[in-house]
Amino acid sequence: MSDVKYQESEEYILNISKFTKKNNLDHTRKFLLFLGSPQESLKVIHVAGTNGKGSVCTYLDAMLRAEGKTTGLFTSPHLIQMTERISINGSQISEDTFVHLFKRTLECVRKMEACGLPHPTFFEFLFGMALIGFQEAGVEYAVLETGLGGRLDATNSISRPLVCVITSIGLDHTEILGDTLEKIAAEKSGILKPGVPVFYMDTQEESSRVIEKTASELQCSCKKIGKDAYEILGIEDKYIAFSCTNAYYGDTTWRLHNTGIYQPENALLAMETMREIFKDSGHPALWREALEKVVWEGRMEEILPDFYVDGAHNVSAVERFAQSLPDNGQGKILLFSAVKDKNYEEMIQILCRNVEAEFYMVTQIDDARAARVEELKQVFEKYTDKPVVMRESLKDALMYVREHQEGRAVYCIGSLYLTGMIKSVIKEVA
Repeated sequence: MSDVKYQESEEYILNISKFTKKNNLDHTRKFLLFLGSPQESLKVIHVAGTNGKGSVCTYLDAMLRAEGKTTGLFTSPHLIQMTERISINGSQISEDTFVHLFKRTLECVRKMEACGLPHPTFFEFLFGMALIGFQEAGVEYAVLETGLGGRLDATNSISRPLVCVITSIGLDHTEILGDTLEKIAAEKSGILKPGVPVFYMDTQEESSRVIEKTASELQCSCKKIGKDAYEILGIEDKYIAFSCTNAYYGDTTWRLHNTGIYQPENALLAMETMREIFKDSGHPALWREALEKVVWEGRMEEILPDFYVDGAHNVSAVERFAQSLPDNGQGKILLFSAVKDKNYEEMIQILCRNVEAEFYMVTQIDDARAARVEELKQVFEKYTDKPVVMRESLKDALMYVREHQEGRAVYCIGSLYLTGMIKSVIKEVA
């Protein structure tokens, strides 16, 4: 294994699903024992939710570093390559570090298998790599984003996090997590632990009720962040400005390098979590500076002038995306693709109803679960009389859009796979 290359390690991990199955949390805990229990040295902030998890995790990481703390950040999915999932002190790990962690983890897995235990899943394996990396780097605070749900997620093997955070909840992965907000909230609130403080975004009465009930049963202090906790002051020059109604933050104006109107609530959720961790010893002025510098890839990200990618891939996220678009008179072009197990018809209906696009482009992502481009075109034509252009090849779709941009703003949406693919090929058509 001494001469393993990055591509070989990534390929091995991608193929794990072919020879193992979903494991329970007891298996993950045994896996961590074989790894040497790297989580024991970490102060863990555990984050679950439907939308906003990645943003909240990134904001927390930035503010913790502003306080002079060493940090580890574990997020998913990745957009282009797996190294994006593991960051240490604000930088994603290098390919060499990835290979080193892969080899260490695989050695432990072989010992597990020799004892008759199943091979870890794709997500478990990467989670184990992250924890080993954090331990080796001397990380103090680890911010962990759940992969799917919460209750049964591998990250929920952490028995005593410092604090738990639940972001906005909506209908997504309903075939796995349940078909109501209550059922999904029950899965997300499965990360709560007895006596561990919880902070959550109060977006839906149905989900909030479940979170509050779970927190009460586990005797957790529980704080909700509602829409009345902040006020959006304006959007200007690629930034959104907001103020907080809590006197703790005074009359300070906070700015985020992102125009999504949903981002202030994500930032405030992270800020309130920081207040819990640091009590009266925190430095909000440092948090403010840190937040303003954060750029979260794939979330209303401008990758070329007036050319944006957004990873919104469920109904509630698409609704928020549509609410965030500026009404500045500039023409708009919308590029869309999705996977077939999402409710893409409702997503398309929302976009046609709320986004005044001059034309819509549909394309197909490179994934076995991709929705057929012909089907996407037919759905768009049900809800709009504007032109709907179809290009099966993403590169062809991007070239057409770039040729017809001419001062218009382009928004690409519908799937994180789409966002990752665009970011990997955009230089070829720019």
